[in-house]
Amino acid sequence: MRQAALVIVGALGVVVTAGAIRVSWGGSYWVFGAVVGVLSVACAVAGLRWVGFVLAGSAIVVAAVAGLPREPGPATAFALGVVVAVAVRGERIRVAALVVAAGFAVVVGSFVAGGLTTVPALNATGWVVAVGTGLGLRAVDARRRAAREAVRREERLELARELHDVVAHHVTGIVVQAQAAQLVTRRSSAPPSVQDALAGIESAGSEALAAMRRVVGVLRDPGDAGQVAAEPEDLGVLLDRWPGPRVLRDVAVGDWPPEVRSTVYRVVQEALTNVSQHAPSAGSVSVSVAADAELLTVDVTDDGPAGPPRYHRTGYGLVGMRERVESLGGALAAGPRSSGGWSVHATIPLREHRAVDGRPRPADSAAVLRGESAPAPSEAP
Repeated sequence: MRQAALVIVGALGVVVTAGAIRVSWGGSYWVFGAVVGVLSVACAVAGLRWVGFVLAGSAIVVAAVAGLPREPGPATAFALGVVVAVAVRGERIRVAALVVAAGFAVVVGSFVAGGLTTVPALNATGWVVAVGTGLGLRAVDARRRAAREAVRREERLELARELHDVVAHHVTGIVVQAQAAQLVTRRSSAPPSVQDALAGIESAGSEALAAMRRVVGVLRDPGDAGQVAAEPEDLGVLLDRWPGPRVLRDVAVGDWPPEVRSTVYRVVQEALTNVSQHAPSAGSVSVSVAADAELLTVDVTDDGPAGPPRYHRTGYGLVGMRERVESLGGALAAGPRSSGGWSVHATIPLREHRAVDGRPRPADSAAVLRGESAPAPSEAP
């Protein structure tokens, strides 16, 4: 798209400049500038920026020696300005500085050959605008990257806090059972080796809890230190109280690990928020949660009308969803459907979140994912 715009604007510049030179100079003086303009635009489109600078410098010298209209002309200046702006925005500092210096050299050469006239002044103005535009876009990109990284980091920290609370719950249970078993073995005169083993389990569990609290304590904000991560509400409750379009649900229930349940809840919650904000005229939303022994799949689709992209550049809900899903070894995709509407599709492998013996890990609280199956399951994206 950017290259097409460059070609169109460059072609218009060549045509307008050639017409103006033909009127003011007469004859075929316009040919040289037109050829240089076309070649400069071609170099910019092809990414041959250094060739473009050499071409512009050579054109300045030839035009001055042969008595032709001053170079670089508007089309060439525009092409070089685009090259400078793109380099300043996206290249490393050293490369960007070299490109800026090359553009400045062309501006200086234009003044040397043409003096304080209109053409050199226009070239200088174009160079300043290009550098300023590139720096502005570079700053915007840097802020955007920082914001996305902050979202990813916050999502990772939130998941780490949840995992800490879940693991602490189960390890505490192990310690309590080991203590109870020691009391039983003392009353039943069990061999000392059994009592020593149980005491070792209790000691190791207590040390693990203390070490985990010390390490994960740095992940907590001062305001939530000592608090337990809240278990997400029932997914069925979320769907029931959602004020948006009618929900068609096909939600499986399973004893999945807490981090998987909370991730499924967050994905559905963010997808529904997206529908509320960007597709309020949708007639219905389909929510599907399905799982087998290997994979859990979440699909949220709506039938909203086609429109602009749902996730604008200032929103980072999709970034947070993807970070949470990928931290569990899964994948997330979001985009428009060919039949209309929008689709959010997430997959989470379950094998990585099961115990060593292959059995599901026990849930530490009521299952998050409940909901009556709808007669009509959601449409696959």
